[in-house]
Amino acid sequence: MLRYQVMGKRHDLGLGAYPEVSLAMARDRALHARRMIQEGEDPIAKKRQAKPKTFKDAALELIESKRPGWKNEKHAAQWTSTLKAYVFPSLGRVQVARIETADVIGVLKPIWTAKPETANRVRQRIEAVLDYATALDIRTGDNPARWRGHLDHLLPKPTKVKAVKHHPALPHAETAAFMADLSGRTGVAARALAFTILTAARSGETRGATWTEIDLDAKVWTIPAGRMKAGKEHRVPLSLEAIACLGLKGDDTALVFGSESKPGKPISDMSMTAVVRRMGRDAITVHGFRSTFRDWAGETTSFPREVIEAALAHGIKDKAEAAYARSDLFDKRSRLMEAWGKLALSARTANNVVELIQ
Repeated sequence: MLRYQVMGKRHDLGLGAYPEVSLAMARDRALHARRMIQEGEDPIAKKRQAKPKTFKDAALELIESKRPGWKNEKHAAQWTSTLKAYVFPSLGRVQVARIETADVIGVLKPIWTAKPETANRVRQRIEAVLDYATALDIRTGDNPARWRGHLDHLLPKPTKVKAVKHHPALPHAETAAFMADLSGRTGVAARALAFTILTAARSGETRGATWTEIDLDAKVWTIPAGRMKAGKEHRVPLSLEAIACLGLKGDDTALVFGSESKPGKPISDMSMTAVVRRMGRDAITVHGFRSTFRDWAGETTSFPREVIEAALAHGIKDKAEAAYARSDLFDKRSRLMEAWGKLALSARTANNVVELIQ
């Protein structure tokens, strides 16, 4: 063993075990290592770099390097699970420098038509891992997982394989009846579901809401950029119906819809879905209520498209149009959400009307 220091830190470099490595061989290896040290190189670091890296090694390193930039742990879990399920069994132990187009095709073909959306994500992640390896200088040449100008000549477009699948949604004509049924349900998850519907929000935005985001006097819910899909702060005008779902105000840092069984934790992402299922609506999803809102606003109101899209926190795809969109149209969205709240309340109001016989 050769003991040495680099930047004041001690290192022990193994030179090999006797009798496979003789004393003379060990001295030669030690001399070579000392020359490297004199030239400013670390023999152990050099040895690690020289070791061939497998695809799995590179993939796990990439995931760790990207983890701080992801909004939540679900991204890392999704990356790991898809690679583990579809890529690691065949390419996990293959040297990342030796992966070729045939290897990538071999992974993608079995799932390309059966699971086109998943397959495209797998392709993108393979491409990212191979790009990462190229950036580390442990791989050279073109990326065999590249779509444009390469795999697009070998595989059909994902959009041609299967149409985009939309979240099952409740017909907007049934919204009032659904909300009347929901109003009879108790519990945090039922209130959270009603609030999500009345604000046209995503379920994750509701589950993570804290009281510091809620301004009851101004009737506005301000969701910080870090919790939004588009990475941009979003102000949500609160109707009286939405405010009624909030319950008693807690500390500023407290969750508005905290778990009843796990204090300090948000309700699970399945809690609202469970409410929908208990109501006998297995065919629809929580996210689908955003489509319900979009259909209702587009078909039955005169609000402009840009106001409706802003209420859903949708970005403007047209770059020229987006460049001139300076306002979040808050005042117009307030009137839109008030109208949506009144629609949701209409069935309950009707049920409270008593007909007087003259």
